[in-house]
Amino acid sequence: MEKMHDTFTDLGRGTPVWFTLSARLLPLGLLAQFLSAGIALFRDGGMWGLHGAVGGALSLPVFALLGGALFLPRLRGFGWWAGLTALLYLAQIALAAGAGPLLALHPLNGALLLTASLTLLAKVERRRAQPLALDT
Repeated sequence: MEKMHDTFTDLGRGTPVWFTLSARLLPLGLLAQFLSAGIALFRDGGMWGLHGAVGGALSLPVFALLGGALFLPRLRGFGWWAGLTALLYLAQIALAAGAGPLLALHPLNGALLLTASLTLLAKVERRRAQPLALDT
């Protein structure tokens, strides 16, 4: 028998709706972050408040994904990507709070965070697409 990918364990128990929604909402929220920052830079500086509010709200899907990967055995296969996503999110908050030359890394870290969130989403959707027959 060939070894099953670790994100495919307990397929019969499904993927929790809150986990799937968190994986879907995170990249959308990050896209909103890029758009609000762009608008704030090139149009109206008042958009920075929205940028900060959305950034804070993104903690919900980030920590929901991490919590699911840590505490639900069938989701442990997502642990590495959920952990990386949470680490990049915390780095993003730290970079936003800082000033000076390190603030220049904020957009780069945002791009890395978006990449990690899209990879995590692809893995969640891949799990959801697996036939339940693999669970035997």
